[in-house]
Amino acid sequence: QVQLVESGGGLVQPGGSLRLSCAASGFPFHSYDMKWVRQAPGKGLEWISIINNSGDSTSYTDSVKGRFTVSRDNTRNTLYLQMNNLKPEDTGVYYCLKRFGTPDERGQGTQVTVSS
Repeated sequence: QVQLVESGGGLVQPGGSLRLSCAASGFPFHSYDMKWVRQAPGKGLEWISIINNSGDSTSYTDSVKGRFTVSRDNTRNTLYLQMNNLKPEDTGVYYCLKRFGTPDERGQGTQVTVSS
């Protein structure tokens, strides 16, 4: 079955950086477009970024453009999200998913807290 394990979150000051990872298993990772989503406290899921299966096409929600970079290593079945110049509004639990997957396929997520 689909298994997605996110890691790399933590507490960081505004302006700081984090690199999230998502280890995928249970499906042919290289065949699937993937996405990062996040859930801020008390809010619903918000998509952050999408990457195609080969990694050569990406898109971002406006609020993170120029600050976040999504990438993938299909040899390691791993998805990444480099987050720079973090802001308090980036706080939330971050999840990786297949682009057209269902929310119930998400893993435990990784908590990102941006605070001074």
